[in-house]
Amino acid sequence: MRFSPDFLDEIRARLPISTVVGQRVNFDPKKSNVSRGDFWGCCPFHGEKTPSFHCEDRKGRYHCFGCGASGDIFTFVTEIDGIQFPEAVERLANQAGVRMPARDKDAERQEKIKKDLYDVMSLAASFFKSKLYAQEGALARSYLEGRQMPKAMIDRFHIGFSPDARDALKDALIAKDISLKQMEDCGLVVAADDGTAPYDRFRNRIMFPIADLRGRIVAFGGRAMDKNVRAKYLNSPETVLFHKGKMLYNAATARKAAQAKAQESSKPIYVVEGYMDVIAMAKAGVDTAVAPLGTALTEDQIALLWRMTPDPVFCFDGDDAGVHAAFRAAERILPVLKAGVSARFILLPGGKDPDDIVKNGGADSLKVELSKSIPLAELLWRKYTFGQQFETPEARAALEREIKSVIFTIKDESLRHYYLQDLRDRLRNLFRPAFFKNNGKNYRGKRSTNIIGGGPSASLANSNLVKNSTSFIPLREAAILMTLASHPELWYEDFETLAKLELQNPALIGLHRAMLEIMGEWQPDDANAMMKLLKQKGQEQILNRIHDLLKNLGFRCAFAEAPIEDAREALKQAVYLHLRAHNLHKRLRDIEAELLEKSDSSMFTLLGDVKAELEKTEAVEALIDGFGRWKEDESEPDESEKQ
Repeated sequence: MRFSPDFLDEIRARLPISTVVGQRVNFDPKKSNVSRGDFWGCCPFHGEKTPSFHCEDRKGRYHCFGCGASGDIFTFVTEIDGIQFPEAVERLANQAGVRMPARDKDAERQEKIKKDLYDVMSLAASFFKSKLYAQEGALARSYLEGRQMPKAMIDRFHIGFSPDARDALKDALIAKDISLKQMEDCGLVVAADDGTAPYDRFRNRIMFPIADLRGRIVAFGGRAMDKNVRAKYLNSPETVLFHKGKMLYNAATARKAAQAKAQESSKPIYVVEGYMDVIAMAKAGVDTAVAPLGTALTEDQIALLWRMTPDPVFCFDGDDAGVHAAFRAAERILPVLKAGVSARFILLPGGKDPDDIVKNGGADSLKVELSKSIPLAELLWRKYTFGQQFETPEARAALEREIKSVIFTIKDESLRHYYLQDLRDRLRNLFRPAFFKNNGKNYRGKRSTNIIGGGPSASLANSNLVKNSTSFIPLREAAILMTLASHPELWYEDFETLAKLELQNPALIGLHRAMLEIMGEWQPDDANAMMKLLKQKGQEQILNRIHDLLKNLGFRCAFAEAPIEDAREALKQAVYLHLRAHNLHKRLRDIEAELLEKSDSSMFTLLGDVKAELEKTEAVEALIDGFGRWKEDESEPDESEKQ
């Protein structure tokens, strides 16, 4: 259903963001300023102990400085409750006392059909559960007992059994006035090829209900009891209720468990391989495990995981199949990877799955293994280097080419840059001669005092040669950050844009991150407080460097002495140019990547146009006071030039 902007604005006007968020978040009374409509609390989307989740009634927006979650009242409700936008609108409209617009008759009819199908699935789940404890379910119960499945877990996951009969479920549902059409729409029966009556899809299987994010049963997964059956596991087909590439087993329960602990401590979401692994994790007290539904990990499932947690942990068996599954998952994640989210990986030892580890060593043994996760970048590195020798230049070049080809699937330009930087560091360390890998120690184990093996002398360390050898500082980035440090109140004027700035220089990235942490914890309202806190976070050196740079160029607007109006205008100009240049550079990279695959005259024309736009941006930048290119070796103009 489509909603007019005026209708949505009326709901926003009647429901302050703090009212909606405040139903799920306990605001910090010390950090919040109620009179200003400015509120802070612990983020409900990720685990943290220090409030970094900010919402502002004046703008009707929220933003978390920890995980980057942001949006308005509609976004908040869809994300926190896992519901669709129309449902969030209806819920908030009712809360605001705003009458919903007239509904489309066909849409109402379709909704009624879906509601009835949810009821059918619930009836089917009850039927399967009853059969597990009936005479027909004796072998299934015996199997579950052999897997050390306690009744509490069976009931918690609503596990059932489908009898080895052609019409058992069908007849039971017909007795409850459910039509064959409804059963077919739910994927519970299969039309016979010979034109005879439809029959039960699931027969002689242990049944695992699959729920959506609202906890409604939308599908089933069945494990065969007969070893001779071709498909050991069988899932429901795609239906109007079930889209297996968009769902995860146990997602509703895991999401709720993670959010319940979010304000106390970090509660990872674990991605395991199947239903039994999820249940084994639950037996060990880990109630935040989910599993894909018999398909390779999809973009929709990755997006769902990132809505649940910024850093899901993928847990695979350590056998060959598990290792390959981990690599496939990593390769699926890379193209959609972005700043603020990632993934970690665990390869369990000895080819064991979570259930094996719990059986042999208990819950504590599993938790020890779960503490050994590695980052995505480390997994990629191990894939291409583990057990390999790179003695020749050709082998080393091949390694670099292979890993780069994977890294170049990352679409986010800034993130791709840092992955390539990480690769360079790893290659340099891998191919460094053994002498240098000894941490600067000589053959007797003593610290070397020469320049090659040890650090520079005190005089060299204090010289301009070493001081100025760090990476180039982009002037525009320096001006933006110094202005925000000198006038911290400007952060409040566009939190989201300023928080998401993508910078080039590593030291400035660290300074930016430190300021975000400070704004999340203390909200200083003057330059002195901000500078003091930044120095406490170890940012004094980079602050001094950009201070001297901007002062030498006469960029007065970046300092605390400048009137706030001048600082605001200069910041707007700088951020505008920064974002424009960033987008143009990204477009340039995309075009260059396309040209590598296919040479096309129109692409060369487009390449020239983008480069021209970049040159225009630099020209505009040069006209703004203090925004010229700066080179450290430029000499001061003589007096005649100044005149």
